[in-house]
Amino acid sequence: MDSYRIDSHKLMYHVKRLNQWLAGELVYPLYIEISPAGLCNHRCTFCALDFMGYRKRFLDSDIFKQRFAEMARLGVKSVMFGGEGEPLLHKDIGRMTRDANVAGLDVAFTTNGVFFLQGLAEEILDRTRWIKVSINAGTPETYAMIHNTSGDDFAAVLHNLENAVAVKKKFGSPCILGAQLLLLPENFNEVLLLAGLLKDIGLDYLVIKPYSHHPLTKSSRYKNISYDGLDDMCRQAENFRSADFEVVIRRDTMQRWNDQCRRYRHCRALPFWSYIDSAGNVWGCSMYMGDNRFLYGNIHSNSFQEIWEGEARRSSLCWVESELDAGSCRVNCRMDKVNTYLWELENPPAHVNFI
Repeated sequence: MDSYRIDSHKLMYHVKRLNQWLAGELVYPLYIEISPAGLCNHRCTFCALDFMGYRKRFLDSDIFKQRFAEMARLGVKSVMFGGEGEPLLHKDIGRMTRDANVAGLDVAFTTNGVFFLQGLAEEILDRTRWIKVSINAGTPETYAMIHNTSGDDFAAVLHNLENAVAVKKKFGSPCILGAQLLLLPENFNEVLLLAGLLKDIGLDYLVIKPYSHHPLTKSSRYKNISYDGLDDMCRQAENFRSADFEVVIRRDTMQRWNDQCRRYRHCRALPFWSYIDSAGNVWGCSMYMGDNRFLYGNIHSNSFQEIWEGEARRSSLCWVESELDAGSCRVNCRMDKVNTYLWELENPPAHVNFI
């Protein structure tokens, strides 16, 4: 079961946008990941964006109120607050959530949950489609080791989630509350414990996903991790499923990591998404932050339309098409499944008319 299609993609639900792209027309992204804050209160051992340096910088919420309205008008459908820092450290994150929602954008969060206090839950749940909390252990000791923080944060996050579930029930919020565990050697034996804790709290789902190595990550600690021999653990985790609690094991993504292979030769997904860092820079791909060939512009200086239709983005897409070898990209990047789908559209197999 994966009713949220977490281990897949949803691009096929946007047929009109796909047809425009296939016809060679300019298309605006469906989804944008936004980093409201550069700071983070944790130093996770697996952090893919540690090379960004956790700088003390924050997006301008006044400017983003304008940009959100513009994005929605241009066809952007959703924004996810996450990024290289902890999004809930932005002092105006409640307001930014409201402004994006009022503009007509679907809003989501990826957070470590430490600052997901009851007051904030009451402010944002009704305006948010889903919130996913990163919890990478089932005990305070292992949590502290992986997140490089105090073990007290483990209890604090679980308490915050209990409050969020209560707020959701009180107000009848449709927001989906979930958690994610990145499967590492240190937490292999705590998956079942975490699943039980989260099910008892009343979360909607737990995702168990593999590590994906970012080439710029400072540590190579997990670079050669393997996900062989975990079938029994995965089956036991799936036993926690119920009508109200889903356990999503990203098996296909794990297999792709083990195989280290991809079917496509070119990245086709860039027109459908983008990344905005905590300085307001708009990037074609989060893996290549710092490489100006992927820098489209800055949201504090220009409108989103000027950036998306600008020369820097056109030049970037031309370079990606002619020079970038997708084989050198991050295995299981965020757009991997989308790229596979787009490759199949452009390179169909034989006998496609026999449906």
